[in-house]
Amino acid sequence: MTLVYIFLACILLLLSLKRLFQTRKFRNLPPGPPSFPIIGNLLQLKVMLLAGTDTSAVTLEWAMSNLLNHLEILKKAKNELDIYVGHQLVEELDISKLPYLQSIVYELHPAAPLLLPRLASEDCTIGEFHVPKNTILLVNAWDIHTDPKLWNDPTHFKPDRFQKESEANKILSFGLGKRACPGANLAQGTVSLTIALLIQCFEWKQINSEKIDMTEGKGLTVSKKYPLEAMCQCRNGLIRSI
Repeated sequence: MTLVYIFLACILLLLSLKRLFQTRKFRNLPPGPPSFPIIGNLLQLKVMLLAGTDTSAVTLEWAMSNLLNHLEILKKAKNELDIYVGHQLVEELDISKLPYLQSIVYELHPAAPLLLPRLASEDCTIGEFHVPKNTILLVNAWDIHTDPKLWNDPTHFKPDRFQKESEANKILSFGLGKRACPGANLAQGTVSLTIALLIQCFEWKQINSEKIDMTEGKGLTVSKKYPLEAMCQCRNGLIRSI
């Protein structure tokens, strides 16, 4: 997991530098929204990094575990990258051209089983339930994402289900509305790009012939009970082209 955290931190740093250079490039454009200075907003930046690093690392570990247990899906994602990106190193702007990769990200385990608590400001009715004022509500995202009434075969890893746009609208990992996670776009972008880089740059295989154990651990985030162990090798053709 230490290597995952280091790799993830590097990706976040590269994305931040890229956006900084883009900002400098477009300085001569008409005025846009007000800037977001770093000095004076360090606490907000710290919260974003602390909240996003652990959950993103957990999500990446689940992603590679699922892909190694389903090599045909890993091969399909690799072929998509080779077709639409080629031998150039995948970038953030390429993700929109990779629908199957996005389906894999949608299919991943939600890192946090429960969404942030909500406080009812007044009496209300939600579905068949009466909610008195000042009631604290917790949304069970894990249960929603594994509900057989909403999903066909929810416990199996099937990214193809998200080839239909209507299925993607059921995802609730980051909440909805005004109280949704403010770092949703950053988290999805970071996870998508990191998975794309791991698939594009390396050949992956298990350390033995047994399936990777997918038992869930305990904690505020749904991490794996047993850390992922796998072997990887640089893809020679890609290294030569870079």
